[in-house]
Amino acid sequence: MPLALVAARHEFPGKAFFSALVLIPLILPPFVGAIGVRHLLGRAGSLNTILLDLGFVDTPFDLFGSGGIVGVIIVEALHLYPIIYLNLLAALSNLDPALDEAARDAGAGAWTRFRRITLPLVRPGLFAGGTITFIWSFTELGTPLMFEFRQVTPVQIFDGLKQMETSAEPFALTVVMLFTAILLYLTGRVLPGVRGVSASAKASRGDVVHRLRGWWGMGAAALFALVIGLAALPHIGVVLASLSVEGQWYQSVLPRAFTFGNYEEALGHPLAIGSIRNSLMLAGIAVVLDLVFGVLAARIIVRTTLRGRSLLDALCMLPLAVPGLVMAFGYVAMSLEWPFRGPVPGWLATFMPESLVVSLGDGPLSWAADILGANPNPIPLLIVAYAVRRLPYVVRSTVAGLEQTPVDLEEAAQGLGAGRLLVLRRIVVPLVAANLVAGALLAFSFAMLEVSDSLILAQRESDYPITKAIYVLFERLGDGPGIAAAMGTWAMLLLACTLAGASLLLGKKLGAVFRA
Repeated sequence: MPLALVAARHEFPGKAFFSALVLIPLILPPFVGAIGVRHLLGRAGSLNTILLDLGFVDTPFDLFGSGGIVGVIIVEALHLYPIIYLNLLAALSNLDPALDEAARDAGAGAWTRFRRITLPLVRPGLFAGGTITFIWSFTELGTPLMFEFRQVTPVQIFDGLKQMETSAEPFALTVVMLFTAILLYLTGRVLPGVRGVSASAKASRGDVVHRLRGWWGMGAAALFALVIGLAALPHIGVVLASLSVEGQWYQSVLPRAFTFGNYEEALGHPLAIGSIRNSLMLAGIAVVLDLVFGVLAARIIVRTTLRGRSLLDALCMLPLAVPGLVMAFGYVAMSLEWPFRGPVPGWLATFMPESLVVSLGDGPLSWAADILGANPNPIPLLIVAYAVRRLPYVVRSTVAGLEQTPVDLEEAAQGLGAGRLLVLRRIVVPLVAANLVAGALLAFSFAMLEVSDSLILAQRESDYPITKAIYVLFERLGDGPGIAAAMGTWAMLLLACTLAGASLLLGKKLGAVFRA
């Protein structure tokens, strides 16, 4: 919140530079960042080495000794704070500065104005960002696995995959997780005072931006630099780990020996090459599906007066709240029972001729078990999972574009006899092309690095996406962690480029993409 308040209302040296860097945590999946954090903050890591050398401690402390929960909290907090920042920044941009000025003229102090005016009006943005942050942290699978912390719901569900046919516990945990996520999502849309800012609170004129000079300007820049520096620690750790010679970063501040060999291995290792090819294919197909359905959904939401538009908008945003782990688990569970596997349930068999019961004994959809099962062929379901999970990015960015373009051109084309598809192809798509590109970039990059669906659905090495390959390599002794860190660095560069492009195209509306 302090960062958003400073950025929304003040100009200071380096603001544009720091505003771009504040998105750094989003360019690295948290479970990859765990590699760097373990090297930096572990018992034999950089921090302990510095403290021992300076004499501040006599023995290294074990920050992750409580089973890794501290590491999970650190990584998740550093990774997800930009989501709250983006939502608050968008909410602050909608406020009318006249309200604050009127309160100041009435004698209200800065704290009173913040508590009585600003905070109530930005509550929707705060709740929206907090909801996504909580849901993503609550359902994160990869980070606890990397810290070997198994006393969390996602890992319990992951471990329960082996007991699905004999135990109901994984199903119960999945239902609890789904119910919690949806409850939070619906609360944000239904609860008064949480959904939306009142019309009277929206800006009637441009916000008053105060220029901070001297020590105040340096202080604002220092605040951003401090937060960004802390948030960049996992990224720095991953890069250093990728450049470290095997076994040469132990009880030292930096690796004792450096090499580019891990990058050569990452580009030549059979597991790495196959996973990159799989991820490119899966993410590419998923983005095409998202563009088709996203444009149609956005056009219905913005350009029509059909009943149910709000419901369609809510359904399109729902994948942000529904955990990918739940979706992947549901796909696997579908293949366990009839009609994908026999026999016919007893209650249904009582209404069917015996000959039909026998003929359907193996399940009329047993052929689909090869697709629905996680082990035989997960590719179709991975495509569906990636597409569904990233659909909100395309829908929200397209909605933002349509809201900024006049409807007159479309009406004129229709008045000249152009059909709806022709209008969509020749008028709508060119007008919102920048937004489509931004949404597609976000959908593609985040689909490339999807964690939960990949870890659960891809069981054969030939089907591994990038994230599953990183996890498997990290668990392998020898050069595995170094290769995993190198792949994580490539992934970080990919996300950095796409987020930079999307930020340039969408500006402050980027926060709406991460808002359920």
